[in-house]
Amino acid sequence: MDKPPAHSHRAALGFLPRLIFASRWLQLPLYLGLIVAQGVYVVLFVEELIHLVELLWNPTALASTVTRLGIEGHNKETVIMIIVLSLIDVVMISNLLIMVIVGGYETFVSRMNLEDHPDQPEWLSHVNANVLKVKLATAIIGISSIHLLKTFIAASTLTEKTMLWQTVIHVVFLGSAVAIAYIDRLMSGPKPPAPGARH
Repeated sequence: MDKPPAHSHRAALGFLPRLIFASRWLQLPLYLGLIVAQGVYVVLFVEELIHLVELLWNPTALASTVTRLGIEGHNKETVIMIIVLSLIDVVMISNLLIMVIVGGYETFVSRMNLEDHPDQPEWLSHVNANVLKVKLATAIIGISSIHLLKTFIAASTLTEKTMLWQTVIHVVFLGSAVAIAYIDRLMSGPKPPAPGARH
């Protein structure tokens, strides 16, 4: 028997199912808000970059930066390293925002039809809710690693309790990411054998 045309299914869809399905567009303001947050991080990045460049010619900038960061007792090289790590931190959070905005919109709201676009992210072609969760968990581990590295660099100004808890939290993030990836692998099932492979 021939399958009924697709438009008949749309016509048969009742008001309540159409309303429930259309409710996905309520997420649109959330993703637009994340775009605004992305703009805020761009401004923050520029401000930190200005502070970094200012250290090259302004002698008083080092003292004010040390006070601002709360890392008294560190030399200029260490202060520059901490600021650079802060810039990397901002970039990684910005990457996380992009993954949530683009991947979340594509997965939960509507297709973007980027198949023929030269700048389409490679991961977007096979993104789903599980893949997105694994990528977000990996990005969070990267961000946590940067924070932990900044903590160890400024260890002399922090208490052992603070460093211990930051390390524990980072390990928890690692464990959570491994658990998410393992659950995703279990839900995906075994991969089919390659063509021509011997059993």
